[in-house]
Amino acid sequence: MRKPSEMPAIADLRNAPRLARDFFDRDPVTVARELLGKLLVRRERRQLLAGRVVEAEAYLGAADPAAHAFNGRTPRNAVLFGPPGHAYVYFIYGNHYCTNVSCMPQGEAGCVLLRALDPVAGIAAMATNRDLEFPPEPRPAQFRRIAGGPGRLSEALGITRERDNGKDFTSSRSDLWLADDGYRPARVVTTTRIGVTKAANRRLRFLIADNRSVSVGARE
Repeated sequence: MRKPSEMPAIADLRNAPRLARDFFDRDPVTVARELLGKLLVRRERRQLLAGRVVEAEAYLGAADPAAHAFNGRTPRNAVLFGPPGHAYVYFIYGNHYCTNVSCMPQGEAGCVLLRALDPVAGIAAMATNRDLEFPPEPRPAQFRRIAGGPGRLSEALGITRERDNGKDFTSSRSDLWLADDGYRPARVVTTTRIGVTKAANRRLRFLIADNRSVSVGARE
C-alpha cells in the first residue's frame, strides 16, 4: 500500500501533463495496462478531485462479444467510434454510471473501462459525493469504499452521462482528464473481467497488485 507521504500534492496534480491523443490511439489492451498508475482528475470550481487508476478492463470492439460496440454503431455507443481519448459514460443496473475512455483510430471501436481509483486529492469531497464520512485516520477498506468499483469511481468524481459523455480527456478546456505524474506500479496482475457473461474467459482485467482500492481481489 502506498504511504500517504507518496501521494502527489495539489501542486503536483496541476503540473502533471495530460495524456495526449496518441496515448489512446492504440489497442485497448495496451492502453488498459498503461493507464494503471495514471491520474483521473476532476476540476470542481477551484478544487481538484483525483484518484490513481488501479484497475481497468479492456474491451475490443467488434472482436469482443462483451463490448458495447460488438453489434455496430448506435446513437448510444457512437463515442466509441469517434476519435480516441473521449469519455464513454453509460448507466447500468438502474443505479450507477460506468466511465470508459475510447481507444483506436477514428472509425474503429475500442475502449477501456476504469474500474477503480485510489484517492489522492480532494478525498473528503469525493467521500461526500459518495455520502460517506472520511475519518482523520482512515483504514484501507475506507479508501475502497470511495472509488473501489466503476460505479463508486464515477459517483466520487461526479461523473454522469449527461455531464461527461463524449468529453475530450485530452483537451486543456476539459474539467475531466487523465494525467501522468511519473508513478509506475511495481507489479501488475492480469485476470478475467468481472460482471460479463460473454467472452468471460478473456484475461483483459488489469490491476495494481496489493492496492487497497481495487474493487475485487486478484484471482491470478
